[in-house]
Amino acid sequence: MTTLIQLEILRTFRNRRYLFFTVAYPALMYFFFIHAYGSANQAGGLPVKTYFMVSMATFGAVGAVLTGNAQRISLERKTGWTRQLRLTALPGRAYTVGKIAASAVTTLPAILVVFAVGASQGVSLGAAQWIGLGAALWLGSFVFAALGVALGYAAAPDSVQPIVMITYMAMALLGGTWFPVSGSLEKFARFNPVFLYNKLAAFTQPGHSLDTVAVAGLAGFLAVFVAAATVLYRRDTRQA
Repeated sequence: MTTLIQLEILRTFRNRRYLFFTVAYPALMYFFFIHAYGSANQAGGLPVKTYFMVSMATFGAVGAVLTGNAQRISLERKTGWTRQLRLTALPGRAYTVGKIAASAVTTLPAILVVFAVGASQGVSLGAAQWIGLGAALWLGSFVFAALGVALGYAAAPDSVQPIVMITYMAMALLGGTWFPVSGSLEKFARFNPVFLYNKLAAFTQPGHSLDTVAVAGLAGFLAVFVAAATVLYRRDTRQA
C-alpha cells in the first residue's frame, strides 16, 4: 500500500492542471474576494481577509482531492489499471485507504500557499492558531478524498467529470465558500460537508474554541464516504 501511495503522490505533483487549479487558482481568487469586499471588515463573523483565506484554502483542498480522485479512478477503470490491481494481494479496504491518504498529502500545497498569501495581506494569527488551523483543514480534507473515491466508482467513466463538477460547485456555493451563509439557508447548509469544513475556522475568533459539532459532522461524513467507497469498489470488482 505504501508504494501505491507514493505513486499517487508523484502522479499528482507532476500534473500541471493540479498545480494551477488547486494551488494557484484559489490564491488568485483570494485576491479577488478581499478586494471585492472593499471596506467591509467582517464576513461570517471573521475578518474578511481571514474568512476568505480559509474558504479559498478549503476550496483548493476540496478540488485537489475530489476532482483528482474521481477523475483519476474513472480513467483507471477505463484503462484497466484497477483490474490489474485486483490481481494483486491488495484488498479493497487498503486500496480505498491508500487513495485517501495519497490525496490528503496533495492538499497541503493548496492550503499552505493560500495561508502564505493571507499572511502577506495582513492576516494575523498566533503560531498555535496557524498550526491548529492548518491541521484542522488538512484532516478535514480526508472527508472529500473519500467522497472522491466513492464518486469515481459510482459514476460511469464517461460521465464522472460533470457529476463531480456539479457536486463540487453545489457544495461550495451552499457551503460558504463564495459568501457567508446565514439565516434560513444556514439550516440546510449544516448538512453540507463543505459548510462544516469552513466552520473549522471559528476557533480563530477571540473567545471561541474548535467547533466540536462541525468536527463530529465531518467525522460522520467521513465514515459514510469511506464505507460507500469500499462498497462501490467491491461492486466494481464483481462486475469486472
